[in-house]
Amino acid sequence: MPGLPLDPGEDPTVAAQLPHDLSPWGMFMAADWVVKAVMIGLAFASVVTWTVWLAKTMELALAKGRLRRALKGYLASATLDEARRGDPRGPAGAMLRTTDLELQRSGPLPADGIKERVSISLSRIEVAAGRAITRGTGLLATIGATAPFVGLFGTVWGIMNSFIGISKAQTTNLAVVAPGIAEALLATAIGLVAAIPAVVIYNHFSRQVSGYRVLMGDASAEVLRLLSRDLDRRDASRAAPQRVRAAAE
Repeated sequence: MPGLPLDPGEDPTVAAQLPHDLSPWGMFMAADWVVKAVMIGLAFASVVTWTVWLAKTMELALAKGRLRRALKGYLASATLDEARRGDPRGPAGAMLRTTDLELQRSGPLPADGIKERVSISLSRIEVAAGRAITRGTGLLATIGATAPFVGLFGTVWGIMNSFIGISKAQTTNLAVVAPGIAEALLATAIGLVAAIPAVVIYNHFSRQVSGYRVLMGDASAEVLRLLSRDLDRRDASRAAPQRVRAAAE
């Protein structure tokens, strides 16, 4: 390395083989092909992490916005017909469509059975929506759990090669040892850079998804409330003529 005096008796060719650029890019270019592959894989994992963060942030914001608007419309409605006028989209709209379909199929059947079947259908919609909104977050958990170990593998491999190089050079000069070890440690550093944001973002999305599921539960409860009210009105309207006839008799 320029500027470092040679030890007496040290082979000048050893110093000539030392890397001149110890910047991150220079260490990457001088690293073993296995360590390079590890670094490239970790860099790709980091790109995937931030891509998932951007995509899921937008998806969650849109989904929660639609759900809040639908829930606000349900709370302001007195009947299912009024709720339909708001034209809810997404899972909230699917809840209304499922309720309407069950009402059509059940016809004049008892209200308790209708409410039970609608409740089952709504719970399945909640589960499906929760599963869909978490799609992609599993990658974050995988990256957060494995990236440090992948980086450690690159470090171990690089240090192993460094010791092999030391044995071949038959010298313990720090200028010979340090560059190879630095290249190896760079793999661990990149692994941590990939893993830490993945864990933080995964925990953030876990809280956001929990809030989304709470909103889904609120929307489902409101649909059931409107359904129960409409069915009670239907049963009351059917019972009124019977009471009038009974009183006349």
